[in-house]
Amino acid sequence: MGLVSVLLIGGGVVAFLYMRDSGQKPPVALPTADPVPTTTTAPPSDPPSAAPSDPPTSEPAEPTPAPSDTRSTTSKRVDPGSPLTDDEFEDWDFKLGDVELQAKKVAGWTYDSCDPVDGQGVLARNNCRRAVQLAYTAYRGHIKAVQLVLSFPSEGAAKTAATRLASLTSDAVRWHTDKTHKSYAYGKMRSGASKKYVVITVLTADKAAKSMATYYHQYLQSDIASYFLFRDLTITS
Repeated sequence: MGLVSVLLIGGGVVAFLYMRDSGQKPPVALPTADPVPTTTTAPPSDPPSAAPSDPPTSEPAEPTPAPSDTRSTTSKRVDPGSPLTDDEFEDWDFKLGDVELQAKKVAGWTYDSCDPVDGQGVLARNNCRRAVQLAYTAYRGHIKAVQLVLSFPSEGAAKTAATRLASLTSDAVRWHTDKTHKSYAYGKMRSGASKKYVVITVLTADKAAKSMATYYHQYLQSDIASYFLFRDLTITS
């Protein structure tokens, strides 16, 4: 299993194990763990012929969605402070102004500790308590993404872990590499802290979807991050 990344949203930061599956720990594939990585691999030699339609003409600014103008069915409503489970997250259906993006959730895993995704002990040293891992596909499989959400005892612990992870190589965490492309034209990860959580997003795209990948990656990461800014808030009258 593996780990990925997060963004800043509205002044906050965003961020993602006894396994419920077979317990496989695949090797790390992506080359960098920078918060906004720049390294990509060479494009695959034989990409699919179908291409996604209407790619953006330029890279978007960092999205800063507000509750009033954003629609997302990324997650279900849960009780504040409840333990993370992969069932909390559904297909991704995002809308912000003229931007509409979707991804299908194809797999999810819930872990009772962070050990299965802790590649170098950073999570253990910061008392990571629990994790989920999510796999998505979009544009008929031309884009694939894996997200990890990590739960910490405090905002300080989450921020410290995210800062440390950003300074290390990608093998500091582990994720399901079988849920990303084996060869890709775009392959990057984003990570960050949001409240008591760290969110990591690994996204790969083949040559046909390369022009859409950065645009898509930003919104997928930022939307999950913004969710955790409000997940555990208790509203009283």
